[in-house]
Amino acid sequence: MKNNPYQPLNAEIVDIIDESALIKTFVVTPDETFRFRTGQFVELTLPGEGEAPFTPSSSPADTEKMEFTIMKAGSVTSLLHNCDKGQKVGIRGPFGNGYPLDDFAGKDVYIVGGGVGLAPIRSLFLSLLDRIKDFNSVVCRFGAKTPKDFIYKDSLFGPWQKLDGVDMKLTADEADSNWEYNVGLVTNILSEDDVDIKNAVVVVCGPPIMMKFVTFQLVEFGFPDSAIYLSMEKNMSCGIGKCGHCMIGKYYVCKDGPVFTYDQIKAYPNIWD
Repeated sequence: MKNNPYQPLNAEIVDIIDESALIKTFVVTPDETFRFRTGQFVELTLPGEGEAPFTPSSSPADTEKMEFTIMKAGSVTSLLHNCDKGQKVGIRGPFGNGYPLDDFAGKDVYIVGGGVGLAPIRSLFLSLLDRIKDFNSVVCRFGAKTPKDFIYKDSLFGPWQKLDGVDMKLTADEADSNWEYNVGLVTNILSEDDVDIKNAVVVVCGPPIMMKFVTFQLVEFGFPDSAIYLSMEKNMSCGIGKCGHCMIGKYYVCKDGPVFTYDQIKAYPNIWD
């Protein structure tokens, strides 16, 4: 990060990938080498229009370009969806804390994701693959409303299904006769036998309502609250703890998160809102 946290680094959108009807992945090349840890976020600036926080969906190992998978949901995201390749943008950051991968070593890593929550999970997943032998197993349970709503289709339905050391299952809330995987909510494909609960960590990322019920189910399974990692990208704005929009209890999500254990935040009200 530059000495001035308010000054964006110049960058350019070099490719745009349509993931679903409302989600696109933007490939961005900064003017300088840019490093982040998986789970951290950056502020992506559209000059003259505004900025918004996004967690990169690419591997931190690639310091020459970054990918941001963005749902069209607000003013800045709508403007980004109207951009073409060659659009100049800015990057501030990285901000916040990422996933403590060294603490995951020697354990089963259980990843539960849904919808556009697969964006930060993709970055984590690629980071895990880079050192796959450090972990006992990587178990992924991903869901979406319909098959068309899945992002990263080429990877999810292809090579990621066949990786050594990875156990992956997919489910769609609703599906047609061409769907080859599970049908139902992501909670339906979670099992106490997926991992060794006594030697596992869980990462959950997705819509708040999904995260809520997945977390409750994991606690019922017997996972310690301290072993459940949540990506709480809640109402972040400035990125550096000045505006206060993102507070959960005593925490600033942008500074103290966005990755928290359930143990850290479970006592605060309305954490799923």
